[in-house]
Amino acid sequence: QVQLVESGGGLVQAGGSLRLSCTATGRISSIPGWGWYLQAPGKAREMVAVITSTQITRYANSAEGRFTISQDTAKNTVYLQMNSLRPEDTGVYYCNAQVRRRAFTPSSEYWGQGTQVTVSS
Repeated sequence: QVQLVESGGGLVQAGGSLRLSCTATGRISSIPGWGWYLQAPGKAREMVAVITSTQITRYANSAEGRFTISQDTAKNTVYLQMNSLRPEDTGVYYCNAQVRRRAFTPSSEYWGQGTQVTVSS
């Protein structure tokens, strides 16, 4: 079974920074894509940033210029560097990965358990 384990959340003041990490473990052949999603209190889960295995990235408008998604393929790990944090960035951040468990087979989607980020004003 594949598991995604997130870390790096916490409490930070507005204007501060946090770095989230997510590592995939289990039987993995390749990870064609990763994503970070935010579920703010009382709201639906929304995409924050995604990255493909070919380093193509895409960001939500609110994250553009402040957040950076990156990956370490050798470690099956994705990062989200969050700078200039705002109170509206508060919520649970979920890691998502498209994982191919064997070569030349379709990938499946996995989610992490979420990590809480709280930005105080």
